[in-house]
Amino acid sequence: MSNMSRAASEPTNVCVIGAGAWGTTLARMVALAGHSTTLVARTHKHAESITRARENQSYLPGVTLPPVLAVTADLPGAVVEAAIVLIVVPSREVRSVATALGPLLNGDHILVSCAKGLEVETLRRLSDVIVDAASIRTDRVCALSGPNLSGEIAAGMPASAVVASASQEAASAVQATLSNGSFRVYTGTDVVGVEYGGALKNVVAIGAGVADGLGLGQNAKAAFITRGLAEITRLGVAAGAHPLTFSGLSGLGDLIATCQSPLSRNRSFGERLGRGMTVREATESEHHVIEGIATARAAVALSERFGVEAPIASVVTRVIDGELTVHAAIEALLSRARRPELDGAPSAIPGSG
Repeated sequence: MSNMSRAASEPTNVCVIGAGAWGTTLARMVALAGHSTTLVARTHKHAESITRARENQSYLPGVTLPPVLAVTADLPGAVVEAAIVLIVVPSREVRSVATALGPLLNGDHILVSCAKGLEVETLRRLSDVIVDAASIRTDRVCALSGPNLSGEIAAGMPASAVVASASQEAASAVQATLSNGSFRVYTGTDVVGVEYGGALKNVVAIGAGVADGLGLGQNAKAAFITRGLAEITRLGVAAGAHPLTFSGLSGLGDLIATCQSPLSRNRSFGERLGRGMTVREATESEHHVIEGIATARAAVALSERFGVEAPIASVVTRVIDGELTVHAAIEALLSRARRPELDGAPSAIPGSG
């Protein structure tokens, strides 16, 4: 029986790299499901604090961690015993983490990219960055995405996600390990679509937050989210994704949750802009990484590479760079040339033009 087959049918060893809110939530969930789980923090001080309090007071306060969850800053020690490694760090740190992982891998590890962003310098997807930096085969890497607000999942509320990989066996192993009575995991093979949906929805969420901050109403916000999905789909399909992926959990599902929930840091950042804060003030008010800021710039660069329009990413980037006020950004979107709704849309997705 292969290591992946065992992982899919029996308790397994899991390493979660990144002790932020989402990493801690995943580690807690997997440990409670009976898997031997180690959470890797950035520093020994943070690891000791979590171990002592049995709580991540910095990123997930009020949520008790089970005694069986080990917490450490010793990456090599945690990885050597693991069958599945979840990489749950900000997108800008994925390459350095994957580089450190490379010498520790034995060919049997499954690596799971759990961040939602793009590498700004290269415009590469994060699973692709992991393959490159860790020198690991593509079929040993998965991408996890979906409407997954960590606070709700940590509270035991029902949620779903999709794990995509070039290898159905690898995806199934991760599915079996992460699934439980309140967290339902689906598998897929469209890694490009899953990662583009997870990354680009953060850009739309910033704009949706601006609409909330300005009090523009639900009609305007619904229209904006819909056109945001159209833009995500255009970019994703141009990159090689299947259009139907964007009507799934990593597309529409994640977009709805991120644009609507007060728990969404990207939406909350946009809301603060809409209420009159400067970009600096709005950024400093959030203690977590706002992935949509960097992703907006990457989306503009991708639109130029692919030759497709990305008006939302463009105005969000210009607002962040101080070239437009939020009011001018709205005017820029509303004054665009009139066009059919389905203009340029992939035929499998009505309304994605």
